[in-house]
Amino acid sequence: MLTAYQALLRHWKETVSLKQLIGLAHWDQQTYMPVNAARQRADQLAVITRVIHERIDSGEFGELIARTDHADLDRLGQINLRLIKRERKRVAAIPADLAAAISRASSLATQNWKQAKESEDVAAFLPFLAEVVSLKRQEADALDEGDGRYNALFNCYEPDTDAEWVHEMFIRLRRGLTELRDQIRCADPIEPIPTVDFPRDQQLALARQIAGKFGYDWKRGRLDLSVHPFTCGDGDDVRITTRVDETDLLDCLFATIHETGHALYEQNIAPDLAMTPAGMASSLGIHESQSRFLENQIARGASFIAWLFDCLKQELGDFGIIDAHTLYCCCNSVSDGFIRTMADEVQYNLHILLRFDLERALVSGDLEVGDLEVAWNERFLGDFGVAVDKPSNGMLQDTHWASGSFGYFPTYTLGNIYSACLHARLIQDLPELDRDLRRGDPTSAVAWMQEKVHRHGASLQPLEIIQAATGETVSEMPLLDYLRDKFGEIYGLG
Repeated sequence: MLTAYQALLRHWKETVSLKQLIGLAHWDQQTYMPVNAARQRADQLAVITRVIHERIDSGEFGELIARTDHADLDRLGQINLRLIKRERKRVAAIPADLAAAISRASSLATQNWKQAKESEDVAAFLPFLAEVVSLKRQEADALDEGDGRYNALFNCYEPDTDAEWVHEMFIRLRRGLTELRDQIRCADPIEPIPTVDFPRDQQLALARQIAGKFGYDWKRGRLDLSVHPFTCGDGDDVRITTRVDETDLLDCLFATIHETGHALYEQNIAPDLAMTPAGMASSLGIHESQSRFLENQIARGASFIAWLFDCLKQELGDFGIIDAHTLYCCCNSVSDGFIRTMADEVQYNLHILLRFDLERALVSGDLEVGDLEVAWNERFLGDFGVAVDKPSNGMLQDTHWASGSFGYFPTYTLGNIYSACLHARLIQDLPELDRDLRRGDPTSAVAWMQEKVHRHGASLQPLEIIQAATGETVSEMPLLDYLRDKFGEIYGLG
């Protein structure tokens, strides 16, 4: 006969299986689903969301929790019980009808966002977004325990972390980033990567090769195309997507490496944690630290670029860049642009801070959806000195708000902060890393991350993971130091 704890875990695992099906449905929606299936898929997702909500909020589940004695469990069992209680408390606060309505509205809004972005039609998208924002405000009110609407939503992505602490850290980061950018703007510009004809199939073949070099397990994953690259799944089914522009030399490769970082985190969580609460990712910030680390500190670093230069020479012959150092500088040039995912490391976080402030205002009610486009364009002009030329380069470029992911955006910058903290320690522990990367071998860095970050899943809280790995408290300073060193050398700053 099962103990109460064993029955509790069985109930949890069955619920996780339903969540995994939702993930697959979202993956299909972004890759292969017929356009006219949007409403049918929205209804399907709403039904499964309701079932999941009811399972977690059920009396049976509550009774199993009550019968499970914390004192009778080992450390992992106590962690699982704590995480289960946290999830049940969150779900119990949200009415099932509201959870289903959010699922349906966000599914419809996501599909409409894709169409609105293609047609540059903000007006067609606004009613869908307004419905999502209204519902997310209701969710935030249901979850708020006195720290405000935004903190309630933010903690769904970055648990046990305070949004106000993050806001204060971001203020300091913003100051340092703008100072560095102003210095760079006074330096001699770096020529952008030349436009090169790089056929789709060749790009995807190289992307697959590089993902494999980082350790992505193709027997537990696959690579597909989507408008916005993403990673989906966990355990033995972790899928990644990328995008291809046949005139862009490296966007596909860097997007693939970024998503590979996410995928490796999921594939490398300790197998004995699978399908348990501790087998989840610790947070979206930790997740993003892994993707940004591979994309920036590794793939955009001078050593890996030296290997990549030789690969591109073999693929394309003379592609307009004379040597590896020139390619390194081109890959890290700081230039104005509208698109967050294509932004350089210095300005990337300024894109996030714009979204962070706007979504905080949307959630609080200080900004209404009808005023969002004007607010976005004014803020972008103030932050970047460039006027937004079309909606797909402005408020329609990201899918996150359409999908209801309010509180998600700050985890990107938290990921950069975490990755810089980890990188500062990693290079101390791996003195031969540059040599390995020049041979196109990042496995020592990935193994370090697997030991320090991946395997723990959610058995440690986000700040605990960083502090245990580095021996330091989390701050923005390692990121600013890394950027100043890297771009100071590239641009010859005094």
